[in-house]
Amino acid sequence: MPSLKDLKNRIASVKSTRKITKAMQMVAAAKLRRAQDAAEAARPYAERFDAVMAGLASSVGGSDGAPKLLAGTGKEDVHLLVVMTAERGLCGGFNGSIVRKARIRASELIAQGKTVKILTVGKKGREMLRRDYGQHFVGHVDLSEVKRVGYANAQDIARDVLDRFAADEFDVATIYYARFQNVITQIPTEQQIIPAKFEGGDEADTALYDYEPGEEEILADLLPRGVATQIFAALLENGASEQGARMSAMDNATRNAGEMIDKLTIEYNRSRQAVITNELIEIISGAEAL
Repeated sequence: MPSLKDLKNRIASVKSTRKITKAMQMVAAAKLRRAQDAAEAARPYAERFDAVMAGLASSVGGSDGAPKLLAGTGKEDVHLLVVMTAERGLCGGFNGSIVRKARIRASELIAQGKTVKILTVGKKGREMLRRDYGQHFVGHVDLSEVKRVGYANAQDIARDVLDRFAADEFDVATIYYARFQNVITQIPTEQQIIPAKFEGGDEADTALYDYEPGEEEILADLLPRGVATQIFAALLENGASEQGARMSAMDNATRNAGEMIDKLTIEYNRSRQAVITNELIEIISGAEAL
């Protein structure tokens, strides 16, 4: 049975931990609002961009003049997985859910005899994947010094991916991130960016437009921007998801610390009462002996 001093020290330690988790929860709540606004503001642009690109892509179809980013290399032998996670932990299962989805896909591809290459964005994903897939790493993007993720960061990542594609280092590129839904729910998402895949738009829509220059030339210019746009949207979604997950995790940790303090306080009071009772019994017994 722990002594009164041990219990008192334990209570003080848990109270200090509760102060830290409460402060982290408040900081995450403040950052979440801004990150959520940024992610939600980017969605209409990304969705409309995809719709326009889908229309252009459907009109080009499988023509010989289709850009390589749309048509692909004609093979699916080498896959590049761009795994986006946080630079820091203490955000519940946020990082683990993204890495789990990427790990499942990597295992499937390897079992099919495909070559897998992994580009990590964020320290936590790299740490979690290093043990099993370290030999597949081809690069890492460190955003730990970036105070606020911007479009320039997405452009840098997109430029790296596009350069690798131009050098024929892979055939298919897929990004992994968490789409923000609310503070409780962040959805691990898998999205192919090369060859480009767009949802929405059909030939009925494109029949209303006459493009100048031709669709192939427009796509050749817009597709690289589309890759950067998709990566930027994923970074914003990840940022909001991380803060939401951290806020939820720190709220749970704060409440758990409070419950532990209550239990330890009850145990401390009972032990203290037992000590006082024993001392009274000794005093009374000594008085009766005299």
